[in-house]
Formats: sequence, structure tokens, C-alpha cells
Amino acid sequence: MRLHISLEDDLVRELDQRVGRRRRSAFIAGTVRRALEDGRRWDDIETALGAVSDEDHDWDDDPASWVRSVRRGDDRRLG
Repeated sequence: MRLHISLEDDLVRELDQRVGRRRRSAFIAGTVRRALEDGRRWDDIETALGAVSDEDHDWDDDPASWVRSVRRGDDRRLG
């Protein structure tokens, strides 16, 4: 789909210096795609906030021991 956007002259000059005139659309599309993915990730993070309680975890007393035990129990772990 073609889309008309407006950018300041200095921004276009910098864009052209970085990617070239013929790569503008691909660069802008990739940048928008990454920004939208970031937005979705932040939405997921905000949705998950508060999902884990602040206390009564298996790891509260000794987090390092808990991590070691979980790692040892992971069959995918190498070494």
C-alpha cells in the first residue's frame, strides 16, 4: 500500500545519508514494524504487572539456591 507521509527536510537528509534514497521505504517499514512490536511487548508487560505476588515464593529465602536447583532440573541445560 502506498502511504503519503511528511518529514522534515533535515530528517530526510539524514535518512538518505544512512540508507540511501532507494531504501527509504524499506527502512521506514522496518522501523515502524519494530516500533509496533515494541508496543505489543509493552502491552504484554503492563498486562502481566501484578500477576506474581510480592511474597510467598519458593525463592524468597535463598534466590541463588532456587535458581541453581531449577537449572539442574532443566534437561535442556548443557554442561
